[in-house]
Amino acid sequence: MEIYALSTCDTCRKALREIRAAGLDPQVIDVRKDGVPTPVLAEMQAAFGPKLVNRSSATWRGLSEEERARDPLELLAENPTLMKRPVIRHDGQWFLGWTGDVRAAVIG
Repeated sequence: MEIYALSTCDTCRKALREIRAAGLDPQVIDVRKDGVPTPVLAEMQAAFGPKLVNRSSATWRGLSEEERARDPLELLAENPTLMKRPVIRHDGQWFLGWTGDVRAAVIG
């Protein structure tokens, strides 16, 4: 299991706590510190489409209209905090966020 997260994100920390409490040992990728390889970003975008970009984030609000109109993959590569989090790859499937449905699919 891989979790693409941000160390300062409360939702990410909650997800990691619950996943570890369930006895799982995920590989954690800090999107700010470690970055996300372009091929992985492309997989994420294919799985989630426009939902991958967190349009309610402070980073998004700080972008100009011109920047917002750019290719989402380029934006996410340059501004990884724009990514909605956490993004989880588990058993070949992608999951976005930490909702009840995601929780049930990942930890049962």
